[in-house]
Amino acid sequence: MAQSFLLLVLALMPGAARTETIDTEHLFAFTIGSDVGEIGEKEVEGSATGRFSKRTGTYVAGTSTLSVEYVPMPNLRTELTGVVNSYDISGVSGLADQHYTAFGGLAADFRYRLLNRATAPFGFAVGAEPRWGRSDEVTGEPAHQYGVDFVAAADWEVVPNRVVAAFNLLYQPETTRSKLTGTWSQDSTAGVAMAVMAQVRSGIFVGAEARYLRVYDGPGFDNLAGQGFFVGPTIYFKLSQRAWLTVAWSAQVAGHATAAVGALDVVNFERQQARVLFGINF
Repeated sequence: MAQSFLLLVLALMPGAARTETIDTEHLFAFTIGSDVGEIGEKEVEGSATGRFSKRTGTYVAGTSTLSVEYVPMPNLRTELTGVVNSYDISGVSGLADQHYTAFGGLAADFRYRLLNRATAPFGFAVGAEPRWGRSDEVTGEPAHQYGVDFVAAADWEVVPNRVVAAFNLLYQPETTRSKLTGTWSQDSTAGVAMAVMAQVRSGIFVGAEARYLRVYDGPGFDNLAGQGFFVGPTIYFKLSQRAWLTVAWSAQVAGHATAAVGALDVVNFERQQARVLFGINF
């Protein structure tokens, strides 16, 4: 349905014939494309992600990042990231109040493209992002959190230089040690992400992204803690030959937490998420 809607938009938009070659490296906000940049490319990237609303009280969690990206060899993208976290939590059932902004941790991203859309029917890349954090991602309480985000990303051009679709498989295990109690815990997130984007003007794409995520207590898949389905719009702007901007919003439209009642999982996730990404290459 989303694909048909975007094709209709393309047909109705005047001037839509002026298009540019599609590069999926930064096209999406919550999904990952298979493109990795050109050899020798350097880029500074930033992002701001907001997560909002639990079942009770006030819940606002923000994550800002600043990254340096480099492509040292064909098909290999590397990135080093610094993180700043902020929390404004008041009166949320099961969570202590938190009000602070602080350095949040470090991450590195390694992504390798196995198939190039220019020579194959679709693009395909695999990636791993090891990360270390200084707080629990959900509660905001002080902790040492270690994890790796694994992804397998495929994309293909439904209409050449006009419409592109992407699909991700995700697995994100992590281990947390609370600084308050000293206890260790393990959990993992697995899921899929999907996106469709259409070029409605040269360098301007609009579309939608959807994600289905499952959280487990432990590194395996035998103890489900909750699940959530998110969907929302995304827009990408190529500001110049060197700069770009992506803006997206995503809402949890279905879900369930194993340890709580209710139609949504607001224990492991939030009701709404928003993300802004930008970058400049040189």
